[in-house]
Amino acid sequence: MPKPKKILKIIGGIIIFFTLPTLLLFAFMYVKYNEELPKSIQGEAADKLAQKMLKSLNYEAYQATDYIEFTFKKRHHFKWNKSQNTCEVYWKNYKVHLNLTTPSSSEAFENELPVDHEDAVELIEKAQNLFNNDTFWLVGPFKVFDQGVERRLVTTENNKEALLVTYTTGGSTPGDSYLWHLDTNGKPKSFQMWVDILPIDGLEATWEDWTTTNTGAQLPTFHKFFMFGLELEQIETKFMED
Repeated sequence: MPKPKKILKIIGGIIIFFTLPTLLLFAFMYVKYNEELPKSIQGEAADKLAQKMLKSLNYEAYQATDYIEFTFKKRHHFKWNKSQNTCEVYWKNYKVHLNLTTPSSSEAFENELPVDHEDAVELIEKAQNLFNNDTFWLVGPFKVFDQGVERRLVTTENNKEALLVTYTTGGSTPGDSYLWHLDTNGKPKSFQMWVDILPIDGLEATWEDWTTTNTGAQLPTFHKFFMFGLELEQIETKFMED
């Protein structure tokens, strides 16, 4: 039987074997990608660029859309009734009828059976966080004039205009900032993120494979984030009269 000192040495070796490459990779990524928030100017020019972005995506059609259904990363499914500010959130064997106006009146189910209050609170909170995160990857550009949002104009290194958007209130992580990079028509190509949940500032994700929905609004179906792909599938939009 190995002596305790040898066992500790083996355990220490295993920890170093798995953590050292991870630390080295993180250090490399931090040096290569970490960026400070760029210099920016708040005012009319930023608002005009934001309006151009909304126009490129048919913002009026999005506003008129009453219902959006989609699946995020094949894991979470949403039936979002925009007009009533409610959403059915599905993952694993759970379902939450989420009331976005009064979350306390939301209901949670496991295997189609109602969940008791204490457990329901945790599931409702998770559903709210899933909704905040996953719908942002679908409709983030349409939120640039939401209450508590600040818009600033940035001139990038290649002398192009980009839109810096900061969410001072609301959502799961208020204070997050996103720098939208646009094509010549104002349509988003990618954004960089300064968010609490990421340890590296300024990481970039693409916004691509746009689709024109039944109601006319344009929504993305894919994001590339490093070597990862974030898919949005089964997108369906409706007007109330439908």
